[in-house]
Amino acid sequence: MKIYNTLTRQKEEFVPIEPGKVKIYACGPTVYNYIHIGNARPICVFDTLRRYLEYRGYEVTFVQNFTDIDDKLIKKAAEEGITVKEVAERYIKEYEVDAKGLGVKEATFHPRATETVDTIIEIVKTLEDKGYAYAKNGDVYFRTKKFQDYGKLSHMPLEELDAGNRIDVSDQKEDALDFVLWKAAKPGEPAWESPWGMGRPGWHIECTAMIHKYLGDTIDIHCGGNDLVFPHHENEIAQGECCTGKPYAHYWMHNGFINVDNRKMSKSLGNFFTTREVAEKFGYEPIKFMMLQAHYRSPINYSYDVIEQCKASLARLYNCRENMDFALKNALPEAGEGDEAFFAAIDNRVAQFVEAMDDDLNTADGIAALFEMAREINTYLSEPRSKAAVEYAAKKFDELADVLGLLYNRDDGSLDAQVEELIAKRQEARKNKDFKTADAIRDQLADMGIVLKDTPQGVQWSRK
Repeated sequence: MKIYNTLTRQKEEFVPIEPGKVKIYACGPTVYNYIHIGNARPICVFDTLRRYLEYRGYEVTFVQNFTDIDDKLIKKAAEEGITVKEVAERYIKEYEVDAKGLGVKEATFHPRATETVDTIIEIVKTLEDKGYAYAKNGDVYFRTKKFQDYGKLSHMPLEELDAGNRIDVSDQKEDALDFVLWKAAKPGEPAWESPWGMGRPGWHIECTAMIHKYLGDTIDIHCGGNDLVFPHHENEIAQGECCTGKPYAHYWMHNGFINVDNRKMSKSLGNFFTTREVAEKFGYEPIKFMMLQAHYRSPINYSYDVIEQCKASLARLYNCRENMDFALKNALPEAGEGDEAFFAAIDNRVAQFVEAMDDDLNTADGIAALFEMAREINTYLSEPRSKAAVEYAAKKFDELADVLGLLYNRDDGSLDAQVEELIAKRQEARKNKDFKTADAIRDQLADMGIVLKDTPQGVQWSRK
């Protein structure tokens, strides 16, 4: 597998630190509000990365954090007259609703910044002891220019960084580029005891501490949105490598932005949508499909037309899966003449899928391979085929859909049983020439979103 590494700006062969095992850290949400569709993209994309590596046989430790102490949470708590912890708990639960709706696997670990304060203090103290950090009036800052490799991720030389615009300037800093590791306590804010007095962590140090605690000094892959490259991930590298003297992460993956109706998503432009809002109109799975139908590093555009197209595409995949369920009920017990060629065609689509995903997680081409497989399956199953052929196609189709985290809304069987019962009643009514009852049952099924199709093998049903 090759991964485009933001650090080197080129595709590189993926070689894990430990054979057969992969350590991934994905920057998670700051839990002060519902996640917006921009947040949903890295959640979906890097869940797919994890799924694909597991499909290829790796044992993956996947860590995604919750930032549960931050200026935004403090402001939200003050506005609502509740504690910061209450804000965090509320929106972590709301995140879990959205993540489940998007069909995202639960992380191996979901650490919270407030549960990692001891490790944060240890790292800051180590940086201070090594001369990379200094304290001023209860605040602790990182000496950016002491780290000679600062800027290697964003590829911005120190002299070109616009400190006035990109990093808060403070009279306490030795240099405008220095950034805060620990903040002195302010009245009414959550605070912890530390060698520098009561205070709380800076944002950047939280991720470094959680990586150190759950994954060790060096990880395989660090990922997040493009907006995190600078200063967040740049600062993480500086802190981590100065603390341990070891590489922080071998590969860096960053997803592109989401535009809304071809304009940058922004609250000021009034085109800002939460994942929940979009899901209430269109469902979660079309959002997931939208995130994967383009390459993760490319910008994508959200619009009603795009999401409707995603719904239609998903319907085609669900229809193929339902065709296989129907074919299995009418399958022939013995192998057929064309089965071997069909198996080879399915295997070719699997190889096409793997080739796409091995090329820097190209989910767009991976989805294309799945649709080609669906087309060949539908064509082959247009007449009765062997049970072995249907089962093989279903197995491979399900494997690829699962890697993409799609088709997770298939019924548990209870609806299927109800539909089959109604179809049987309709068939009986038609047999007795009771067409009024037969038509009424067809209408009832239509209201349930079920479309009937009469075939030589019997009545086949599918969802609208």
